[in-house]
Amino acid sequence: MQPQASYKVAVLGTAGGIGQPLALLIKMSPLVSDLHLYDIANVKGVATDISHCNTPSKVLDFTGASELANCLKGVDVVVIPAGVPRKPDMTRDDLFNINVGMVRDLVTAVADNCPNAFIHIISSPVNSTVPIAAEILKQKGVYDPKKLFGVSTLDVVRAKCLQEVHNMSDLLHAYCVALPSALFVPTSFCVALCSARYWFFKSAAVYVSLFSLMFFLSSICYCWNCYSLCCKMGI
Repeated sequence: MQPQASYKVAVLGTAGGIGQPLALLIKMSPLVSDLHLYDIANVKGVATDISHCNTPSKVLDFTGASELANCLKGVDVVVIPAGVPRKPDMTRDDLFNINVGMVRDLVTAVADNCPNAFIHIISSPVNSTVPIAAEILKQKGVYDPKKLFGVSTLDVVRAKCLQEVHNMSDLLHAYCVALPSALFVPTSFCVALCSARYWFFKSAAVYVSLFSLMFFLSSICYCWNCYSLCCKMGI
Protein backbone atom coordinates (compact mmCIF):
# COMPACT_ATOMS: atom_id res chain seq x y z
CA MET A 1 0.00 0.00 0.00
CA GLN A 2 1.46 3.35 -1.07
CA PRO A 3 1.51 6.12 1.56
CA GLN A 4 -0.70 9.08 0.73
CA ALA A 5 1.02 12.39 0.05
CA SER A 6 -0.87 14.76 2.32
CA TYR A 7 1.63 16.99 4.14
CA LYS A 8 2.51 20.55 3.23
CA VAL A 9 6.07 21.42 4.23
CA ALA A 10 7.84 24.79 4.30
CA VAL A 11 11.62 25.20 4.45
CA LEU A 12 12.61 28.65 5.70
CA GLY A 13 16.18 29.31 4.63
CA THR A 14 16.36 27.22 1.48
CA ALA A 15 19.27 28.94 -0.29
CA GLY A 16 21.87 27.99 2.32
CA GLY A 17 24.17 25.01 2.60
CA ILE A 18 21.70 23.10 4.79
CA GLY A 19 18.47 24.27 3.17
CA GLN A 20 19.28 23.05 -0.34
CA PRO A 21 20.05 19.38 0.38
CA LEU A 22 17.28 19.35 2.98
CA ALA A 23 14.77 20.55 0.39
CA LEU A 24 15.94 17.78 -1.95
CA LEU A 25 15.43 15.12 0.72
CA ILE A 26 11.95 16.43 1.52
CA LYS A 27 11.04 16.47 -2.18
CA MET A 28 11.89 12.77 -2.36
CA SER A 29 9.46 11.89 0.44
CA PRO A 30 6.23 10.19 -0.70
CA LEU A 31 4.39 11.79 2.22
CA VAL A 32 4.79 15.38 1.00
CA SER A 33 2.17 16.91 -1.30
CA ASP A 34 3.43 20.51 -1.34
CA LEU A 35 6.90 21.90 -0.71
CA HIS A 36 7.26 25.62 -0.09
CA LEU A 37 10.79 27.00 -0.32
CA TYR A 38 11.56 30.40 1.23
CA ASP A 39 14.58 32.63 1.56
CA ILE A 40 15.44 36.31 1.32
CA ALA A 41 17.21 35.75 -2.03
CA ASN A 42 18.42 33.16 -4.56
CA VAL A 43 15.58 30.72 -3.99
CA LYS A 44 14.03 30.58 -7.48
CA GLY A 45 16.90 28.62 -9.01
CA VAL A 46 16.94 26.15 -6.13
CA ALA A 47 13.18 25.63 -6.40
CA THR A 48 13.45 25.03 -10.16
CA ASP A 49 16.13 22.38 -9.70
CA ILE A 50 14.25 20.67 -6.87
CA SER A 51 11.01 20.64 -8.87
CA HIS A 52 12.66 18.48 -11.54
CA CYS A 53 12.78 15.49 -9.17
CA ASN A 54 10.27 12.88 -10.31
CA THR A 55 8.00 12.87 -7.25
CA PRO A 56 4.37 14.02 -6.93
CA SER A 57 4.93 16.96 -4.55
CA LYS A 58 4.46 20.45 -5.95
CA VAL A 59 7.28 22.95 -5.38
CA LEU A 60 6.67 26.67 -4.94
CA ASP A 61 9.24 29.38 -4.26
CA PHE A 62 8.85 32.49 -2.09
CA THR A 63 11.34 35.34 -1.84
CA GLY A 64 11.53 38.08 0.79
CA ALA A 65 9.51 39.04 3.83
CA SER A 66 6.55 40.17 1.72
CA GLU A 67 5.95 36.58 0.56
CA LEU A 68 6.57 34.83 3.87
CA ALA A 69 2.92 34.80 4.93
CA ASN A 70 1.84 33.17 1.65
CA CYS A 71 4.60 30.60 2.05
CA LEU A 72 3.21 29.54 5.44
CA LYS A 73 -0.50 29.42 4.65
CA GLY A 74 -1.93 25.96 5.38
CA VAL A 75 1.48 24.41 6.11
CA ASP A 76 1.67 21.30 8.33
CA VAL A 77 5.44 21.19 8.95
CA VAL A 78 7.91 24.07 9.11
CA VAL A 79 11.68 23.47 9.03
CA ILE A 80 13.98 26.40 9.87
CA PRO A 81 17.63 26.04 8.79
CA ALA A 82 17.94 29.84 8.30
CA GLY A 83 20.94 31.61 9.78
CA VAL A 84 24.66 32.02 9.36
CA PRO A 85 27.16 29.22 10.02
CA ARG A 86 29.75 29.64 12.73
CA LYS A 87 33.03 31.07 11.40
CA PRO A 88 36.48 30.28 12.84
CA ASP A 89 36.77 33.63 14.67
CA MET A 90 33.18 33.62 15.88
CA THR A 91 32.08 32.68 19.41
CA ARG A 92 28.77 30.98 20.12
CA ASP A 93 27.58 34.25 21.65
CA ASP A 94 28.27 36.02 18.35
CA LEU A 95 26.41 33.28 16.49
CA PHE A 96 23.49 33.54 18.89
CA ASN A 97 23.21 37.32 18.53
CA ILE A 98 23.03 37.04 14.74
CA ASN A 99 20.70 34.05 14.36
CA VAL A 100 18.26 34.84 17.14
CA GLY A 101 16.76 37.75 15.19
CA MET A 102 16.11 35.54 12.18
CA VAL A 103 14.51 32.82 14.27
CA ARG A 104 12.39 35.39 16.12
CA ASP A 105 10.96 36.86 12.92
CA LEU A 106 10.34 33.48 11.27
CA VAL A 107 8.67 31.91 14.31
CA THR A 108 6.49 34.99 14.71
CA ALA A 109 5.32 34.53 11.11
CA VAL A 110 4.66 30.84 11.77
CA ALA A 111 2.56 31.69 14.83
CA ASP A 112 0.50 34.16 12.79
CA ASN A 113 -0.05 32.03 9.68
CA CYS A 114 0.13 28.33 10.64
CA PRO A 115 -0.08 28.10 14.46
CA ASN A 116 -0.82 24.36 14.43
CA ALA A 117 2.24 23.39 12.37
CA PHE A 118 5.11 21.26 13.65
CA ILE A 119 8.21 23.44 13.90
CA HIS A 120 11.74 22.03 13.53
CA ILE A 121 14.57 24.44 14.30
CA ILE A 122 18.06 23.77 12.96
CA SER A 123 19.46 27.31 13.35
CA SER A 124 22.46 27.38 15.68
CA PRO A 125 22.89 27.39 18.60
CA VAL A 126 19.88 25.08 18.86
CA ASN A 127 19.86 24.97 22.67
CA SER A 128 19.32 28.75 22.63
CA THR A 129 17.13 29.33 19.57
CA VAL A 130 14.53 26.75 20.63
CA PRO A 131 13.76 28.44 23.99
CA ILE A 132 13.45 31.78 22.18
CA ALA A 133 10.97 30.22 19.76
CA ALA A 134 9.04 28.73 22.67
CA GLU A 135 8.72 32.13 24.35
CA ILE A 136 7.47 33.75 21.15
CA LEU A 137 4.83 31.03 20.69
CA LYS A 138 3.76 31.43 24.32
CA GLN A 139 3.39 35.17 23.79
CA LYS A 140 1.19 34.46 20.77
CA GLY A 141 -0.86 31.91 22.76
CA VAL A 142 -0.12 29.01 20.40
CA TYR A 143 2.72 27.17 22.18
CA ASP A 144 2.49 23.38 22.12
CA PRO A 145 5.58 21.61 23.55
CA LYS A 146 4.72 18.56 21.44
CA LYS A 147 5.06 20.55 18.21
CA LEU A 148 8.32 22.45 18.70
CA PHE A 149 11.57 20.59 18.11
CA GLY A 150 15.28 21.27 18.04
CA VAL A 151 17.07 19.19 15.41
CA SER A 152 20.38 17.91 16.78
CA THR A 153 21.35 15.38 14.12
CA LEU A 154 24.68 17.11 13.45
CA ASP A 155 25.73 16.75 17.10
CA VAL A 156 24.79 13.08 17.05
CA VAL A 157 26.80 12.46 13.86
CA ARG A 158 29.83 14.10 15.46
CA ALA A 159 29.42 12.05 18.64
CA LYS A 160 29.30 8.82 16.65
CA CYS A 161 32.38 9.90 14.70
CA LEU A 162 34.17 10.45 18.01
CA GLN A 163 33.24 6.91 19.04
CA GLU A 164 34.78 5.44 15.91
CA VAL A 165 37.95 7.56 15.97
CA HIS A 166 38.71 6.68 19.59
CA ASN A 167 37.39 3.10 19.47
CA MET A 168 34.75 3.82 22.10
CA SER A 169 31.94 1.91 20.42
CA ASP A 170 31.87 -0.72 23.19
CA LEU A 171 31.68 1.91 25.92
CA LEU A 172 29.36 4.59 24.64
CA HIS A 173 25.98 5.04 23.09
CA ALA A 174 25.03 8.26 21.29
CA TYR A 175 21.36 9.06 21.31
CA CYS A 176 19.46 10.96 18.61
CA VAL A 177 17.75 13.18 17.12
CA ALA A 178 15.10 15.89 17.40
CA LEU A 179 14.40 16.75 21.00
CA PRO A 180 11.05 18.24 22.07
CA SER A 181 11.34 21.84 23.17
CA ALA A 182 10.26 20.92 26.71
CA LEU A 183 13.62 19.17 27.18
CA PHE A 184 15.82 21.97 25.92
CA VAL A 185 15.59 24.43 28.80
CA PRO A 186 16.19 22.06 31.74
CA THR A 187 18.45 19.56 29.97
CA SER A 188 19.85 21.14 26.83
CA PHE A 189 23.09 19.25 27.29
CA CYS A 190 21.18 16.21 26.03
CA VAL A 191 21.63 17.50 22.47
CA ALA A 192 24.57 15.12 22.18
CA LEU A 193 23.81 12.82 25.08
CA CYS A 194 26.30 10.04 25.74
CA SER A 195 26.04 7.35 28.38
CA ALA A 196 28.85 5.18 29.72
CA ARG A 197 28.43 1.47 30.30
CA TYR A 198 31.34 1.48 32.66
CA TRP A 199 31.99 3.96 35.43
CA PHE A 200 35.00 5.96 36.52
CA PHE A 201 37.48 3.11 36.42
CA LYS A 202 37.37 3.38 32.63
CA SER A 203 39.23 6.39 31.22
CA ALA A 204 36.71 6.81 28.41
CA ALA A 205 33.90 7.03 30.93
CA VAL A 206 35.74 9.79 32.78
CA TYR A 207 36.13 11.68 29.52
CA VAL A 208 32.43 11.37 28.73
CA SER A 209 31.44 12.46 32.22
CA LEU A 210 33.58 15.60 31.93
CA PHE A 211 32.27 16.19 28.41
CA SER A 212 28.65 15.96 29.59
CA LEU A 213 29.37 18.23 32.56
CA MET A 214 30.84 20.82 30.19
CA PHE A 215 27.69 20.75 28.08
CA PHE A 216 25.53 21.06 31.17
CA LEU A 217 27.39 24.10 32.49
CA SER A 218 27.41 25.78 29.10
CA SER A 219 23.66 25.17 28.75
CA ILE A 220 23.08 27.08 32.01
CA CYS A 221 24.99 30.04 30.57
CA TYR A 222 23.02 29.97 27.33
CA CYS A 223 19.69 29.67 29.15
CA TRP A 224 20.65 32.78 31.10
CA ASN A 225 21.55 34.51 27.82
CA CYS A 226 18.15 33.54 26.43
CA TYR A 227 16.40 34.90 29.51
CA SER A 228 18.32 38.18 29.35
CA LEU A 229 17.59 38.60 25.65
CA CYS A 230 13.90 37.83 26.15
CA CYS A 231 13.76 40.58 28.77
CA LYS A 232 15.39 43.04 26.38
CA MET A 233 13.04 42.03 23.56
CA GLY A 234 10.02 42.23 25.83
CA ILE A 235 9.06 38.60 25.22
